[in-house]
Order: sequence, then structure tokens, then C-alpha cells
Amino acid sequence: MITKEQKAEIIAKHGGTAANTGKPEVQIALLTAHIAALSQHCATHKKDHHSRRGLIMLVAKRKNLLSYLQKNEIHRYREIIAALGLRK
Repeated sequence: MITKEQKAEIIAKHGGTAANTGKPEVQIALLTAHIAALSQHCATHKKDHHSRRGLIMLVAKRKNLLSYLQKNEIHRYREIIAALGLRK
């Protein structure tokens, strides 16, 4: 799980200000941090299917946000991909 401090740091890094949480970049970055934490949990607890379902839903939500950015703002899409290291 990500802490309040980590969340505030991610928002400040990708959103500019602490109140700018609606930007797709901020949402993608927060989802990526949450996905990383849940992936680690699912690797430890292999039979936790409820958390695995939540992980799959988060990945799908991030994918939708990334496709939105790719269609509308390709330069912002490329920046967030490079910053988070999602694709090669």
C-alpha cells in the first residue's frame, strides 16, 4: 500500500501542484504505484484471488487512461511512458 507521503510526492511530481489530482498523468502514476504494491502482494499470497481481480481491474483502468492520452495528447503520453518506464 502506498502511504500519504508517497502519494503526495507522486502528485507533486506529475501534477505540478498538490491539488492537481485530476490530470491523467497523476492518475496513471498513482495507479502504477498501486499496481506495483499489489503485484508484490499477489506474488507473496498466490491464492488471494480477490486481490488479483482488483489488480486486473487497476491495470485495465490504467490502460484506458493511457489510450485516452495516446489519442488526444501524444506528447504527454510519451512523457508519462518515459517517466514511469512502462513500455519500451
